Amino acid sequence: MTRAKNPIIDVIIPAYNEENAVGNVIDEIPKELVRHIIVCNNGSLDRTKQMATAAGAIVVDQPEKGYGAACLKGMEYLAALDIAPEIVVFLDADYSDYPEELPLLIAPIISEKIDLVIGSRANEQLQKGAMTPQQIFGNWLATNLIALLYGYKFTDLGPFRAIRYDALTKMNMSDRTFGWTVEMQVKAAKMGLKTTEVPVRYRVRIGKSKISGTIRGTILAGQKIIWTIFKYL
Repeated sequence: MTRAKNPIIDVIIPAYNEENAVGNVIDEIPKELVRHIIVCNNGSLDRTKQMATAAGAIVVDQPEKGYGAACLKGMEYLAALDIAPEIVVFLDADYSDYPEELPLLIAPIISEKIDLVIGSRANEQLQKGAMTPQQIFGNWLATNLIALLYGYKFTDLGPFRAIRYDALTKMNMSDRTFGWTVEMQVKAAKMGLKTTEVPVRYRVRIGKSKISGTIRGTILAGQKIIWTIFKYL
């Protein structure tokens, strides 16, 4: 298949202190499908930037801490390009996702005219210990609230996702912290977008999570996610 027949796909990877993992993530992204890999260096204090650059990614700096802030910086980079992407894939830098599964996420967009595809970790492929019990419960609660309040059924708020660029820009994404993923899903429901999920594998991340790895981070993330769901009613 030639490049002319392929959609233009760019990948955004928010990263904070992921020097031991980000290179692995970049290495395993199917390069034949992707135009740009943008790593959003979120004020890292280690060699994340150097490792990402060495692996061949474009690195943009976002000193303001926050998952959403990092993703927005990546979108800012895309908005400045002469030729916009057709599909944007979001992927974490901690090597918990399987980057080689990117084709699974973009397939429904290409073949079924889907707008947003979530890589769902709510399946038997979830590696033991990859998600904490509070994460699993939080996902269950959040997705059930979305179904109840917005009429859209999801099983996960998974960070590995693909979305049509035109749909993404119309969302006017604004969350700068923990509510980024759920904001996207709630806005997709509000906009009446076509969404689907594909089961993906998920493994124990490299290093300690900055959110679920601490009690404070878990509580703050949970509060923000629930608040975001109700915010857009």
